[in-house]
Amino acid sequence: MPLQFHQFAYNSDNYGVLVHDPVNGKTACVDAGDASAVFEALQHTGWSLSDLWVTHHHWDHTDGLAEVKSKTGCHVTGPEGVNGVDDVVKGGDTFEFAGSSVELIHTPGHTLDMLNFYIPEAQTVFTGDTLFVMGCGRLFEGDGPMMWASMQKLMALPPETVIYCAHEYTLASAAFAVSVDPGNTALQTQVVRVQALRDKGLPTVPTDLATELATNPFLRPNDKAIRAELGMTDATDAEVFTEIRRRKDQF
Repeated sequence: MPLQFHQFAYNSDNYGVLVHDPVNGKTACVDAGDASAVFEALQHTGWSLSDLWVTHHHWDHTDGLAEVKSKTGCHVTGPEGVNGVDDVVKGGDTFEFAGSSVELIHTPGHTLDMLNFYIPEAQTVFTGDTLFVMGCGRLFEGDGPMMWASMQKLMALPPETVIYCAHEYTLASAAFAVSVDPGNTALQTQVVRVQALRDKGLPTVPTDLATELATNPFLRPNDKAIRAELGMTDATDAEVFTEIRRRKDQF
């Protein structure tokens, strides 16, 4: 039976996700920024937590880690430097969860320790604060070329890959995307779709890679129309990406 996923909200705009194997009952949680939200999600689903996967060290992804681990006895997998991690992993590592292989993709930029948890069998990736719907994370610890290299790792995944990101930033990201890619009809259609979801109080996450490749300016620095809009026809992809990120910071 396929893995099951349950996304839950916490704080003002964060998302966590439970990953459940209905055969053996194992359940993993992606990040634990708020322990009470994790427990509420477990109670709602009736699942018991066995594992916790940490994407990076920021407080809104780790504040509930100690309490969740203490009360559930879960096994914690994540990057070096996060208190409470049982298995320290890095990009290129793999581990098994409920019979499925989980691959670690290192995407420094937002932070230097950022890890994405990719389950090929389920065609699903958890991108933390690297890739958002029509957006990407701020560069707190890395620079533009570093983040662009990280984006290319995610762009190499199959286009049908489902993307769970960690924040509901979509409407702000959409408004910015239109400002640098105004002639993109796929983007215009996506903006209408996500606005309708938010109007109903529904999440815009998850997304999929094919949609992001068509609409997310941070994955499209080689696009001729975006380059023309920015006046950067002859620049490198890394330079265009960096300029897009700079403009988003000021938007």
